[in-house]
Amino acid sequence: MIPGIRPSGRRLAHAIPAPHARFPAPHARIPAPLARFTPLPCAGVAAGRGLADGGPAPPGAETAGPRLPPAVRAAEAFPPTAATDVGAGTFAERDGGPVWPVAGRPAVLRGWEPPAGPYGPGHRGVDLGARPGSEVLAAATGRVSFAGRVAGRGVLVIELAGSGAPPLRTTYEPVRALVAKGDDVVAGRPVGMLEAGPFHCAAGCLHWGLRRGDAYLDPLSLLPPALLRRGPSRLLPVFGVPEPGAAAAPVAAALSRVRRAGSSRRRCPR
Repeated sequence: MIPGIRPSGRRLAHAIPAPHARFPAPHARIPAPLARFTPLPCAGVAAGRGLADGGPAPPGAETAGPRLPPAVRAAEAFPPTAATDVGAGTFAERDGGPVWPVAGRPAVLRGWEPPAGPYGPGHRGVDLGARPGSEVLAAATGRVSFAGRVAGRGVLVIELAGSGAPPLRTTYEPVRALVAKGDDVVAGRPVGMLEAGPFHCAAGCLHWGLRRGDAYLDPLSLLPPALLRRGPSRLLPVFGVPEPGAAAAPVAAALSRVRRAGSSRRRCPR
């Protein structure tokens, strides 16, 4: 049955809006049976409720029309700030977005462990498995703010473009820098070569860090979820294990003997 028309064919007191009218006038009342089917822009809803610039509705103001979902109201009331906008959305629209600082999908040998205080124990970054001599890539677009040696190991710091104030900074160590202070880099560009340890890992790894001002952050929060997920499982060849057919042959023979013995017992003598 079409809303607004009785089975007899007579129209109801209220009519369905004309197809060419995209939205009803903000001040118009929407019939109750159609209120949940008729979309309204946010401005139309605010005007229909007597709101001005998002302010509170005066006493007795019109409140007809659909209510905004709670998630939409929360998003409008609490927009993201520069202090919390650390995820991939900050860089996803420029130069392809953030990438792993080493090729492929590296293993995280040790994760981020934030310290309880400025001088407390912890792990202020993540250790990514990589061989010494591997290329180190810029995880996101930015400008080199430091390239040199600190306490005997090579350190590279890149200030990320468009990341707020104070800006985000990614750190890479131990590396032999291929760029200099002031150079602009883009995500995925080689910026250094991984040096041999041991510093953070005995077998060699890249220590990747992220900071905003004096606060240490989890560098994995820069990456989009698709890069954090591992790929599908893959079957690898094995050696020294018999094939399924060869292993199942003795079992099949034993089952066949059991079936034959059972059938012979069930036979009735003539």
